[in-house]
Amino acid sequence: MDIATIIGVISGIVLILWAIITKGSLLTFWDFSSLLIVVGGVMSATLIHFSLDQVLGVMKVLKNAFKQHDFEPSLLINRIVRMAEKARREGLLSLDYEIDQESDPFLVKGVQMVVDGTDPDVVRRVMETDIIMIEERHRIGASIFTFMGASAPAFGMLGTLIGLILMLKDINDPGKLGPGMALALITTFYGALLGNLVCLPIAGKLKLRSKEEVLLKDIIIEGVLAIQAGENPRIIEEKLKSYLYPKQKALLEENKRLEIEERRRGFSHE
Repeated sequence: MDIATIIGVISGIVLILWAIITKGSLLTFWDFSSLLIVVGGVMSATLIHFSLDQVLGVMKVLKNAFKQHDFEPSLLINRIVRMAEKARREGLLSLDYEIDQESDPFLVKGVQMVVDGTDPDVVRRVMETDIIMIEERHRIGASIFTFMGASAPAFGMLGTLIGLILMLKDINDPGKLGPGMALALITTFYGALLGNLVCLPIAGKLKLRSKEEVLLKDIIIEGVLAIQAGENPRIIEEKLKSYLYPKQKALLEENKRLEIEERRRGFSHE
């Protein structure tokens, strides 16, 4: 699980509940009619705006907001460079064993096409098409939550209007003014809470996850094509390092240093 997402959601809910409890009762902020207006309205509008398959499929994308992602491009570059070294020593066909050991299906697909002798232009075109489809799927998922985040406050305002209408209708009956005003204000509260604490943050996290995944796949494409072209592993490493932030480059160098030390210890034991 992604700790940041979990902490954000839990801390947001806890702090809001804490603020309510210190000033009154939680029951004051509970109104089933207001909940129906906001949640029901948002879901109905979402189903109108998107297809049923897209709405149902968003659950597969939603897990990316809560799933822990080990976003370490430096580790991926290390694996690609090792493949390049092996291909340079033993030929491209030697990468068959690496394919069996690799867990990333996108990297496996690229290396397999290279081993099969596929034309480089075809390799790039096929893999870039995969990226386009992945981006589209992620874009739809994020746009659904963006739409929900934008519509939730709007339905909160709709509930406010309903509450005001009910209040003004019975303005001569003081006993009905309170419930009408409560419906007006609580519905706005629900809409703002759902939109700003849940939907919009999740949409932002999904966009971030999509960018991270696409970056890794761009690295794979460049690495696979460089291996196919027979480029020097050091050149491949330098080329792929251009995708990294300074901190990630430092981590890559540290991993290389540790790997070299491990090899030296292995030789010394022999």
